[in-house]
Amino acid sequence: MNGSDPRFARVQGFDALYGLEVLEVTDELVRAQVAVRDELRQPFGLVHGGVLASISETLASLGTAVVVMPEGNAAMGASNATSFLRPIVEGTIHARALRRHRGRTTWVWDVEITDDADRLCALTRMTIAVRPIPA
Repeated sequence: MNGSDPRFARVQGFDALYGLEVLEVTDELVRAQVAVRDELRQPFGLVHGGVLASISETLASLGTAVVVMPEGNAAMGASNATSFLRPIVEGTIHARALRRHRGRTTWVWDVEITDDADRLCALTRMTIAVRPIPA
């Protein structure tokens, strides 16, 4: 699939709560950003790691969903291994997910999260399970 799929750019639920803005969705690359605000920071002023892990899971799920949902399948997180390398305290969180494996029942993605200075702040290996959509 080439270009961005507008069906998957609409943000809702938990992703809307933390302010995810989807910029691009394909079956090989997903890009998004989140503006840092007080509600996303932990007590020491850093963006909470759960926010970064959530961004990663959503991007990998979206990239998988553009292919598997039209086939009657759902894309859901099976494994999220996020390493936090550098804190983000202000500005914008930038995220880019790259597909590494496309299988019948699992897809694997690497997600890079950077700050406004393009410094790598978190790195995630995300496995997405592909399963039939529940009735």
